[in-house]
Amino acid sequence: MNTLVQTTAWSVDEQQFDPHASIEEKLRFALRYAVLAPSNHNTQPWHFLVDGECVTLCADRMRALPVVDPFDRELIISCGAALFNLRVALSRFGLAYAITPFPSTADVDVLAQLRVIRDGRCDVNLVALFGAILRRVTTRETFVDEPVQPESRRQLVEAGTLEGCDIVCVEDVASREQLAALIGEADQAQFRDPRFRRELASWIHPRRLQGGMPALSPGARALLDFGVPLVSSIIRTFDLGGGMAAAHHTLVRGSPLLLCIAAGTDDAPAWFAAGQALERALLTAASEGLTASYLNQPIEVAALRERLRAALNLDGAPQLLIRVGRGAQAAHSPRRPLDQVVS
Repeated sequence: MNTLVQTTAWSVDEQQFDPHASIEEKLRFALRYAVLAPSNHNTQPWHFLVDGECVTLCADRMRALPVVDPFDRELIISCGAALFNLRVALSRFGLAYAITPFPSTADVDVLAQLRVIRDGRCDVNLVALFGAILRRVTTRETFVDEPVQPESRRQLVEAGTLEGCDIVCVEDVASREQLAALIGEADQAQFRDPRFRRELASWIHPRRLQGGMPALSPGARALLDFGVPLVSSIIRTFDLGGGMAAAHHTLVRGSPLLLCIAAGTDDAPAWFAAGQALERALLTAASEGLTASYLNQPIEVAALRERLRAALNLDGAPQLLIRVGRGAQAAHSPRRPLDQVVS
């Protein structure tokens, strides 16, 4: 399979949408946008079941990350992001819907059920985000050294509020330095764990052409070599090229804005909401010409998560930490074939 085939999913064209097709066919077309959502390690841990005018979103536990995500928190967040993309696409195509989250007490893998409402009203505010689905990309390069404008920051915070979450913007240098230190400490803790290194290595393998992060393989290979001692700072999600990891000060200089998404509780419904807040914020950012990457290490290390919460004076539980700025457009991550994720 060549690179062109890997990224075919990103070439979806809204002009191919058939307004005269059945509701089920329209749902299946909209799901081509849902699967473009981000996920931890690009695991794409979702499966959609289409039945007439209904879509059921299920968690694919076979694509879980038991070391870095032992409670499937980030897995459920990823599925929430995919659901948000589906909401945006359906709104763009004029299909109103009703969503029942966690409809089954007997099956915890069923995260949501969406049913098209023929005479319902679409959310016009979501339509404006549709074009950003194809523009959204995760980049690990440095950003332009310029602040994110106040209006953009306001819109990012509002994106979280609209999905029931809090988004805290961190832009002053001292606070970013504090968070960078936590990120570096978390990176060290994770890379000291052989289980973590093996799990990460399995998802950056160059043979993973339909998922994972094969593009990171050359730069991360040295960090995953058990015979090589760890460098003093490993910020693996901020690649300087040539396999060189960023130091704390470079992370701060190259990240004009850090965002933390927090939820009032720390359970599956909160994680699901955080995923939708994440994707709403990412699409909002992409609409403004901004891009992002993830710095979730302090949240993934239990001992540091509370320190992050205290550093940001959060009432709720931190769920995601991302960096936002303006930079060069990166390549899209590969996607699994639609017939593997939609039934």
